[in-house]
Amino acid sequence: MLSLEVIFATPESQKLYCIQVEEGATIQTCIEQSDILSDYPEIDLATMKVGIFSQVKTLDFEVRDGDRIEIYRPLIADPKAVRRKRAEQLKK
Repeated sequence: MLSLEVIFATPESQKLYCIQVEEGATIQTCIEQSDILSDYPEIDLATMKVGIFSQVKTLDFEVRDGDRIEIYRPLIADPKAVRRKRAEQLKK
């Protein structure tokens, strides 16, 4: 059995699920087994990115013992545009 974590955060809260799965499990299998989808119905795996330790992965990626699966929310603002705007304001 592999031990790993599944995590999701909103602006208001974050939740960490510690689960155990069999070897050969995929990210999607782990997310489904963690029951996070019932706690956060807004999670749409068809459109949201997932990853392991900040590295974007596909849902069929095979997990390893100790992995932390992260579900990423869409960005509200483009980080490059925010930096450009901040730089322009500093010039003034």
